[in-house]
Formats: sequence, C-alpha cells, structure tokens
Amino acid sequence: MEQQSHSLMYYALHWLVAAFALLITCKIMPGWRVKGFGSAMITAVVIGLADAIIWPVLIVLTLPVNILTLGLFTFVVNGAVLKICSGLLEDFEIDGWWSAIIGALVLAAISSLFHWMLV
Repeated sequence: MEQQSHSLMYYALHWLVAAFALLITCKIMPGWRVKGFGSAMITAVVIGLADAIIWPVLIVLTLPVNILTLGLFTFVVNGAVLKICSGLLEDFEIDGWWSAIIGALVLAAISSLFHWMLV
C-alpha cells in the first residue's frame, strides 16, 4: 500500500481555503461575525481542532439521540461545536443556536465547494 505524504503547501492551501470559506459564511449568515482575515485564519485552526477533538466525543455521547433521529441530530452537534468555538474566541461570534446549526450547513457546503475547486 502506498503511503501518501503531503507538502506544507498542501496544508497551507487547505487552511487558506477554510479561512476563506469562513469569511464567506460570515458574509452570508446573519448572526455570524469574524473580525478580518487574520481572525478567520485563527478561527479555522480552532474549528479544525474542535472537529478533531470535541466533535467525536459529542457524537459518541449523543449516539442514542442520533440513532433515534436517524442522524439528524448530527446537525445540532455541528452547530454546538461552532458555538463552542465562538465562545472560545473573541473575534468570532455566532448569535444563536439556529444560526449556528444552519451556518454549519452553509459553512460545510461552501468549504466543500472551494476545496473541490481549489485543492
């Protein structure tokens, strides 16, 4: 099996695309704010770390509810992770839970589109 290694440029491009997708989401979604591109870069790192550490824990803890809702509760978990990130960072704000949940969908769609086009 071939092991694929990525260069630093590959990860930097992913980081830039994630920050850019966050900026676009903040422009589209009411209740979402980030103070500039530098803050978006920091927020992208924090969201990435939260997705790697907090998200799996929340998914396991909410597994029974997730099974009962046929996976729809995952949207709430995604919104919760983003609300946690907005609570940790001064320069990133999300006003309400609905804004977080719907914004998580918008962010995922924009990020996926940009990663597909650019990376």
